[in-house]
Amino acid sequence: MEEAATIAADAVQDSCSLDNYLAQPDHTMDARIAAAREKLGTDVVLLGHHYQRDEVIRFADYTGDSYKLSKIASQTDAKYMIFCGVHFMAETADVLAKPWQQVTLPDLNAGCSMADMAEIGQVENCWDSLERAGLTGNLIPLTYMNSAAAIKAFCGERGGLVCTSSNARGAFEWAFARGEKILFLPDQHLGRNTAFAMGIPLSEMVVWDPYQINGGLAPDRLKAAKVILWKGHCSVHQRFLPEHVDRIRREKPEMQVIVHPECRWEVCQKADAIGSTERIIDVIEKAPAGSSFAVGTEIHLVNRMAKRFAPLGKEVITLDDAGCLCTTMYRISPQHLAWSLENLIAGNVVNRIKVDEDVKHWAKVALDRMLEVKG
Repeated sequence: MEEAATIAADAVQDSCSLDNYLAQPDHTMDARIAAAREKLGTDVVLLGHHYQRDEVIRFADYTGDSYKLSKIASQTDAKYMIFCGVHFMAETADVLAKPWQQVTLPDLNAGCSMADMAEIGQVENCWDSLERAGLTGNLIPLTYMNSAAAIKAFCGERGGLVCTSSNARGAFEWAFARGEKILFLPDQHLGRNTAFAMGIPLSEMVVWDPYQINGGLAPDRLKAAKVILWKGHCSVHQRFLPEHVDRIRREKPEMQVIVHPECRWEVCQKADAIGSTERIIDVIEKAPAGSSFAVGTEIHLVNRMAKRFAPLGKEVITLDDAGCLCTTMYRISPQHLAWSLENLIAGNVVNRIKVDEDVKHWAKVALDRMLEVKG
């Protein structure tokens, strides 16, 4: 009897092996995903980020940017949350989840190059250097959502908070109400664009390079700066250049240019509007028929908007003809999603994302502050 049970368990394990799924074509997963969703019912909620591929995001219960999905993650009652996004998003969902909820990421290789540009040891070394310089007494640390849970906890423990592109300005205002200087990480472009829009000149911002002694900055520069930016960036949005805007102005002067605030400052200054993914969608949605937009953000979202708004008489194209793909987000495939769902049916929770309790406490403090800041 025991032997039969072992053989049966092995058979289930073999059928749920990821390799068996990855060998199948994308389209063969559709019926299996739909059937698994129906069987699991309300026990599972699927969260899909805007940059996710179409073949996956169409199965999501909720779609949005990291800010919107973070709010949803804090409100859902599902037993399992499957996050079709990247690692830091799933970490955030786990931090905000109720004790009995579990968060999974269909592919553990779905990371974020920007988040990887700020490691906790580097950030702690930076803070120690600033403390020795006597600058931490009035310094508030802020981290972008695109960061590891340990970085979020670091900021929460030191009186700071987390922000997204949707509420970055509100977070800066919150911080300046509590201190005179901000350490912003890991995206220098979002920090620079946000601060500049608030009237802070570029001369009062510096960039901390974690690979140089004292960030590569002279003491007087650090002392004079109102905003210390971490040397990090989004590999997708940094590819957009001022020349791309100039080309649109020449070739399609009737088009409005709208870009994500993770783009370079020089690009944002040439654009007609700047906004988070949610704001970009909102602007195009509210525009009258006949409007046309060149959009500086991830190509999956741009293509999705082009299809959605074409029947309404609106044209949406990418700012850069080469297109900018979030390769780490793209790693989550229909096969990974089917594997995750069917494993849950079999009683296996695969790729669970679980943040250590000591990190979770302070990360939640920082995230709770974020959710209170107006977007």
